[in-house]
Amino acid sequence: MNCENNYKKNMFNELDIFIGQLETKEGELISVLHKAQEIFGYLPVEVQEFIGEKMGIPISQIYGVITFYSFFTTTPKGEHPISVCMGTACYVNGSEKILNELTRELGVKVGETTNNGKFSIDVLRCIGACGMAPIIKVGNKTYGRVEAEQIKHILKEYD
Repeated sequence: MNCENNYKKNMFNELDIFIGQLETKEGELISVLHKAQEIFGYLPVEVQEFIGEKMGIPISQIYGVITFYSFFTTTPKGEHPISVCMGTACYVNGSEKILNELTRELGVKVGETTNNGKFSIDVLRCIGACGMAPIIKVGNKTYGRVEAEQIKHILKEYD
């Protein structure tokens, strides 16, 4: 428990240093939120409150920015976040089948994280690689021309 508290304390210290190094806090909320999400992996209420205190911004404004931009999340992502492209090219080439197979295989819905914290599933509107449709991303690795039958094999790469 103490080790976890020190780890969290170090993360808050890192964020505090980042905020302290800003020349001006005005207009820097989004860059601070990006940094906070990079450090913590997501933006829970305690992180939002910390940012609000350090920057003199109401938490309602911070929450409004977080919920407006789809990049930000208030729920923890898995160790290996999976994104399924649901753009037109991917959708017509079977991304819905891939998404269904992922949710079945992992036992979680879109926006959820597996109990062991290993995987989370989200959808994207377009990755911009339509020639490789359908596409999924696991972390920073992109898989193109994916078929539902490949999902089990792809997941095994991350065991």
